[in-house]
Formats: sequence, structure tokens, C-alpha cells
Amino acid sequence: ELGILDKALQIARDPNAPTKGISVLDFDDTLATTKSNILYTTPDGKEGKLTAEEFANKGAEMEAEGVTWDFSEFNKVVDGKTAPLFQKALKLQGKFGSDNMFVLTARPQGAAGAIHEFLKANGLNIPIDNITGLADGSPLAKSGWVVDKAAEGYNDFYFADDHIGNVNAVKKVLDVIDVKGKVQQAKVKFSKSIDQKFNEIIENKTGIESFKEFSPAK
Repeated sequence: ELGILDKALQIARDPNAPTKGISVLDFDDTLATTKSNILYTTPDGKEGKLTAEEFANKGAEMEAEGVTWDFSEFNKVVDGKTAPLFQKALKLQGKFGSDNMFVLTARPQGAAGAIHEFLKANGLNIPIDNITGLADGSPLAKSGWVVDKAAEGYNDFYFADDHIGNVNAVKKVLDVIDVKGKVQQAKVKFSKSIDQKFNEIIENKTGIESFKEFSPAK
């Protein structure tokens, strides 16, 4: 990793290096909203599930506590709809093409095919080889991938993600490498996420898991 970082720094400091632009886009709640969940089992055998947002926020901590993941559902795009940055991605594709556009997701690599089909069906033709599944929700995973791309010669970055931890981590590495870059946090309208937010508040207050569903009467 240090060698890759050193290479990225050398390239960034080359005054004769040609400009090489790259767009790096998260998938969940950035390009699309879905109902795909991550299933998990705790060391004591308790089973549950997380949304993509919860996985980004809690995944690294839960994994450190010994949770094991089941990504079978997360490999699919369940009830997918376009999200905040999709129209901007289409504009970037129209202006620069899609060869240097990348999807960088916490989903596993097995989800690449489903993501590619969803994007293509909605007019975004990012090559499937440019879709990377990290199977890791930690900000360090995304910032490390960005350093790798800088080492390949990319020196003008656009990065968009809904998770502020990922946005801040990537901004820090771009500042260290000293390459041109713009980072943006994608935000889903509150009206679209209010049910989940209330469920999380209830979970914090009562211990009832946020994914539990009850009849209207109950």
C-alpha cells in the first residue's frame, strides 16, 4: 500500500503528466435506491438484516464484533429506482463518455452483473469491468481504491457517495496526493427515507429491530 501511495504521489508531482479524468460513483442511494438488504448472523446465532445505508454506517463495527455476512440478496437489485446523482451521471456520460466512469460499491463483486443491467436499462452504459464491488462498508476501502487509481495515472477526480464518511475519507486522500478532485455527497430526499429513520429511532429507544414489520392495527 505504501508503494502504491508513493507511485501516486510521484505521478501527481509530475508537471508534464497529461490530464486524465475519472468519475467514481457509489451505487446505493447515489445512482439507485433499492430494497436489497444484507443478511447477517451474530456470533451467538442471532440473524438480522441491514439496509445499504446501515451497512455503510455499521458494517465495519459489526464485522469486528464477529458478525458473518450473507450477500445473496445484496447481489441483486431489488425494486431498483434511479437516485439523486443518476441524471448527473447521464450528463457526464454525454460529455466525456463512459470509459472512465466507475461504480464503486460496498456490495460484493457478485452484484456487478445486476448493477450493470440496471444502469444499462436506464441509459447509463458503464462497462461492467468498471463496476467494483468491495464487499466492505468501511471508508478506508473506498479511499484505498482511489489511491490505486491515482497510481494508474488518474489526476482529475469526481467522487460521489451518499455516506459522509466515504466522502471525507476520499477528500483526505486526494488532498494528500495533491491531485485535482471534487467530492460530493448524494442525498436522498427525506420523504423517501423517513420511514427508515423513524424505525431507527424506535430501535434506539425500545430495542425493536428497525427491519421488523407489523400490521397497521398492531
